Amino acid sequence: MGHGGLAGLVPAVRPVMPRWLRRPLRVFSRLGEGAYAAPRFAATILSVALLSSSATYGAYLGGQLEDFVQGVTARTGFAVDQIRVVGNQYTSEIDILDRLELNGWTALVGLDVVDARDRIASLPWVQHATVRKVYPNTLEVRVDEREPFAIWQQGQALNVIEENGRVIAPFSGGRLASLPLIVGTGAPEHAPKLIARIADVPELAGRVKGYVRVGERRWNLHLDNGVTVKLPEHGVGAALERLAQLDREQGLLGRDIVAVDLRIPDRVAVALSPDASAARLAALKGAARKSGSRI
Repeated sequence: MGHGGLAGLVPAVRPVMPRWLRRPLRVFSRLGEGAYAAPRFAATILSVALLSSSATYGAYLGGQLEDFVQGVTARTGFAVDQIRVVGNQYTSEIDILDRLELNGWTALVGLDVVDARDRIASLPWVQHATVRKVYPNTLEVRVDEREPFAIWQQGQALNVIEENGRVIAPFSGGRLASLPLIVGTGAPEHAPKLIARIADVPELAGRVKGYVRVGERRWNLHLDNGVTVKLPEHGVGAALERLAQLDREQGLLGRDIVAVDLRIPDRVAVALSPDASAARLAALKGAARKSGSRI
């Protein structure tokens, strides 16, 4: 018998499917036989799902997924429309809002609070900042600002500084005008110690309007009545005590003078104002005429 006849007598071998694949295959075979009816609008739903997934994947490949998510979430009620700013005294709220880089469609979900915080912390007065999301549509910003210590004048430049001498920002007037004014090269490094000493002297506390560093060695104090007090390079504490005692006993700082020189130990030199000097000279001449001597 030929090979063809033998082949016809051998039963066909059907492949055996794995157990986990048998049920899905039965379902698909019945779909083809019309055993199941597709739900209404199934084709439309599948088309929308396919288009949406394609659009999302395309946005991802094009680097526009973040903008896509922002747009969707903003239009579903998560757009930022309330901002609370807390802790700012010297920093403009407008500057803070500008650093947030928001627009009318910025979504709270997609906002990067770390980047926003870093941008706000770069503002001159801000020492530390936190940005917090409050759902569904509120952003809360808290700032800790630097503490102003004095106004530092160097040449024509005026800057607000911290106690450690760090420049915060240019002086812009307003309530900062009540800060102590320090002048000269090297003044920020030495001013805190001197200002603390003067705060303990009632006769001077509140009356000093300017601290001028002279030759990067010593200080001149400018009082509110125009009197200049010249301090020594060393022994500043003892010099201040002498000045306070003279003011208590003789009312020195209230007299018609323009300067008090404390640079020489155990001696105080006083410079009279022009009017006081002229009056003193006239008094001396009158006394000389009466005694018959000449000035």
